[in-house]
Amino acid sequence: MASIDSAVARGSRVYADRPGFAARHAKTLASTRSALFSLFVATALVFAVELIVRQSLTDTLSYVLDPTRPALTTIGIFFLILLAVDGIFGREHKSAVVIAPLALLPAVICQQKQVFLSDPLYPTDFLFGRQIMELMPVLVKDRPWTAVGIAVGLVATVVAIALLLRFAWRTFPKLTTRERVARLAFALPLLVAFWNIMDYNQFSWIRDRLKVIPIMWDQTENYKHNGFALAFAINLPMANVSAPAGYMADAIDRIPVKPLPAGTSHRGKPDVIVLMSESFWDPTRLPNVKLSPDPMPTIREMQSGNVFSPEFGGMTANVEFEALTGFSNAFLPYGSIPYQQYIRNPIPSLATFFRGEGYVSRAIHPFQSWFWNRTAVYKAFGFDMFKSEENMPPMQKRGIFASDDSLTNEIIRQADAMDDPFFFFAVTLQGHGPYEANRYANNTIKVEGDLPEADRQVLATYAQGIKEADDSLKKLMDWAKNRDRETVIVLFGDHLPPLNTVYTSTGFMKGVTAERKGSKEQMKAQHETPLVVWSNKTGPKKNVGTISPAFLSYQILKQSGYEHPYYTGFLGKVYDQYRVVDRYMLIRKNGKEVAEWSRQPKVPALLRDYRFLQHDMMFGDRFSTDRFFKSHADLFASVETH
Repeated sequence: MASIDSAVARGSRVYADRPGFAARHAKTLASTRSALFSLFVATALVFAVELIVRQSLTDTLSYVLDPTRPALTTIGIFFLILLAVDGIFGREHKSAVVIAPLALLPAVICQQKQVFLSDPLYPTDFLFGRQIMELMPVLVKDRPWTAVGIAVGLVATVVAIALLLRFAWRTFPKLTTRERVARLAFALPLLVAFWNIMDYNQFSWIRDRLKVIPIMWDQTENYKHNGFALAFAINLPMANVSAPAGYMADAIDRIPVKPLPAGTSHRGKPDVIVLMSESFWDPTRLPNVKLSPDPMPTIREMQSGNVFSPEFGGMTANVEFEALTGFSNAFLPYGSIPYQQYIRNPIPSLATFFRGEGYVSRAIHPFQSWFWNRTAVYKAFGFDMFKSEENMPPMQKRGIFASDDSLTNEIIRQADAMDDPFFFFAVTLQGHGPYEANRYANNTIKVEGDLPEADRQVLATYAQGIKEADDSLKKLMDWAKNRDRETVIVLFGDHLPPLNTVYTSTGFMKGVTAERKGSKEQMKAQHETPLVVWSNKTGPKKNVGTISPAFLSYQILKQSGYEHPYYTGFLGKVYDQYRVVDRYMLIRKNGKEVAEWSRQPKVPALLRDYRFLQHDMMFGDRFSTDRFFKSHADLFASVETH
């Protein structure tokens, strides 16, 4: 043993005596320490991001330590990014100063989004960052101290990052050209290879081994399993909508077209007013509380049925998309927003249909025209005009939003100025949350029940808004009753309101946001909003039941006396079998539910054809134009050059 030790010592002295050995040995140790520190930073960042998003130390530890989840993969990706950024900047660990805020800020935004809505942060959310800023005064008023904390935190973060970057540039060790190339040569190919296996539309054996499992049909589980960073990255390609299997001209040609009956122009051309009422819902559905008097007597008397909203607490544009086009969000990537991502070219809609019948088609909304990209979308839908806050007379406010009463007066004013038949699509604003206490000087709806005072005030504010929306509908109906021309009025709520802890305090829901999946009874309770379909000549249409917003076009045209190859023909066939077409659930005409239908090996032929037609007109070659949308075709060119 002594002889071995002696030999090792002699060998060490030999190598130590060689020129440059000590320097190379020190350099190797320094590089190892640098790599280990970058690995530590990557681990700390992943842990911090998950802790912020999950708001639970136990859940975060479970994610990081669970071998069936891709925490180690996420750490590895962060490690590679840090190495690559160091190689680009040429300074050790300067990447940590740059990457940390880029990782932590989206996590904070995600956590805040989940407070108000049920979904995590998607890449597409940044497409409408401007409207988030526009609504910031409302959010600040609702949670002032949180807002102050965020503002102070942002300022402190910006200052800290600036100082750290300056400090890093002056003091962090400079990398040699060889070290920079080595980092980039190691990190970039691996990052590119990883990105190439992230397309969730294609199976990847390597991705599966890395425990990255895209769960696109359930984004809550997607973020829970994969973690915020990977789930966010998985959703980046969602704007790329691939054609459904089997889509081609022959497939469209095989879809039968229902022959139109002779004389489809009705007994006359009725005026049509559709009101999408912001966050309109029946608050008397809340258990363990009593509201008196009834805040919605008119709508209760005239109610035709309910709309099954695909959203909760927000995302109004997705409901509006279905109502105006007759297409379904169920056939689009989860988390996508058609108004932001997909409506770039003319699309058939109720506006183009009515214009083809000689109507004036007008959209009305008492807010700024850029919100939800409505200016461009309404142009693509074929509306003659969009009357927004910028080009309407000043309106009376209730709280900080235009009142339903003043919007009703404006609708009446515009209608009275019309000679030609008209189609108005109006989106109200007064019902928008949050529902701060004392928004109204006088709440006329009494709230009884065992509720925390803060929740009682929120519910009182919301109920007062419902009463005023109901009063406004009555005013519009009273006006219509005195008209000679038939007037069809349709009102529906876009989604349930964001009442926050009112839901949990009353026992209506387990959480403050609705579930995305559940039993039919649970889903209907958390997604149904009132629907009124009424004519000044025939009164309310009853027994419509609960329908998806996509079937509103069918109801509107039927009530107005029109037939159409798609809106009453094809959609009528779908409506004959299904009343709700949701991403997670179908509800048949007989009331039976079909859960997880989209994940079945074979989709029903009728729904397959429904998806074909939607893809064809939104993304495809419009093979179906002549057979299903012929009356719209002449308007496409005018919309494109309008």
